Amino acid sequence: MTTTLPKDGDGEAIQALRPSGAAHAISVTAASARNGAAFSSSTRVVALYATGAVYLKFGEGSVTASSSDHYFPSGVYHVFSLGGKVTRATHIAALRVSTDCTLYISELE
Repeated sequence: MTTTLPKDGDGEAIQALRPSGAAHAISVTAASARNGAAFSSSTRVVALYATGAVYLKFGEGSVTASSSDHYFPSGVYHVFSLGGKVTRATHIAALRVSTDCTLYISELE
């Protein structure tokens, strides 16, 4: 079947959005914050959008972000892999760069 959906590293189509319960929003402040519920075990990629610049770090349930982690700019919609088959991130932590904001996360199939 022909598709216009983006494809992952294995050539498989990445579905649009997962069913309900797969959208997260993190209030990002001067203290590191992370999504409370783990990503679904079948989620391989997530799409992020931040209303302000943030530092990001993917990891397990205790992950924390710091100013030495990856910089993610405001107003950009980007898709990230949660990792491979051996290790896979279940959470994402964010820390504001200068102003409080919101990080929106959508789990994709």
